[in-house]
Amino acid sequence: MRTKIAYCIPSLYYPSGMERVVTLKANYLADILNYDITIILTDGKDKKPYYELSPSIKIINLDINYDELYGKSLIKKISSYFCKQYLFKKKLNSTLHKIKPDITISTLRREINFINSIQDGSLKVGEIHFSKANYRDFKNEKILSIFQKIIAHFWMSKLIKELKKIDTFVVLSHEDKLKWRELENITVIHNPLSFFSEKTSDCNAKQVIAVGRYVPQKGFDILINAWNIVSQKHPEWILRIYGDGMRKELEEQIYSLRISNSCFLEHSVSNIADKYCESSIFVLSSRYEGFGMVITEAMACGVPAVSFACPCGPKDIIKNGIDGLLVENGNIQELADKICYLIEHEDVRKEMGKQARINVERFKIENIAMKWKELFDSLLDSKK
Repeated sequence: MRTKIAYCIPSLYYPSGMERVVTLKANYLADILNYDITIILTDGKDKKPYYELSPSIKIINLDINYDELYGKSLIKKISSYFCKQYLFKKKLNSTLHKIKPDITISTLRREINFINSIQDGSLKVGEIHFSKANYRDFKNEKILSIFQKIIAHFWMSKLIKELKKIDTFVVLSHEDKLKWRELENITVIHNPLSFFSEKTSDCNAKQVIAVGRYVPQKGFDILINAWNIVSQKHPEWILRIYGDGMRKELEEQIYSLRISNSCFLEHSVSNIADKYCESSIFVLSSRYEGFGMVITEAMACGVPAVSFACPCGPKDIIKNGIDGLLVENGNIQELADKICYLIEHEDVRKEMGKQARINVERFKIENIAMKWKELFDSLLDSKK
């Protein structure tokens, strides 16, 4: 009999990392490893999944619509939230009893607050797509900072209490695992590669690439300041940053530094692998990450990475000095120096690119999926 797995995730229509990773894993588990997969959603009932989903995967939308809360006043948001939570718990309880999964996986969204109380017979697994330091970090400009800290502490304490009850909690990096000191039921399974490009970069182009949303987390303001230093030493090299979001602030920064002729903000593209292959160095300047999939993508294209050793992910991915370079988190001068080092040492750059391509194979979906299979098998064996 096929093992039944149920994933709980808010929606699949939005093009973010969590949706991409869950889709990638679910497709492989269903089509290659023959699991019976159901994905349970709360939002986006009439919206098509952004990433292509295997036809063998069943989707159940509970039609809770938490998206309706955005834009409401704080009072209305709180009252509506509790009403929706009650409805969500009732519908999820009914659904799990009906489909009878062997394992139910929470992506640590709203269902984690009550999933342990649902006695449907399934084992409960939690998987987080963020690092602990930046998860449930409550921020609201209308609330005093001291109250924000109190709410964040309460929120995290409540989460820890629920995580202690589940059968296994899966984090994305060994670095992040060390931060969950309260937990013993914890294991590490990295995110899988979203692709393994047939083409690779020859690392000859005088182009550096960065990829991500234009938001403060990604630290592109830091990268632009570092590039100001790099461009003065190597004016023939260019930086292209692919993404969308808070473009105006970054454009103004580039203009004020007078580096518009070497630093370009590009829109997101569907053929990002081609853009990696057109580049010779990848840079990750994030203030924090959940894992840093863009690093593995660049490495899969044979492009060495220069990355902040930010929490969490880069230190799990990059073998410093072998397939890429790690930089003290937030250190602009060191970031510029490491980029310049790879620009100035072509032989090192090309060798790191080759090693990056080899070393990143450990993140291929077939390798990551086997780790999930081993976890599922061990959980089910322990239940017998």
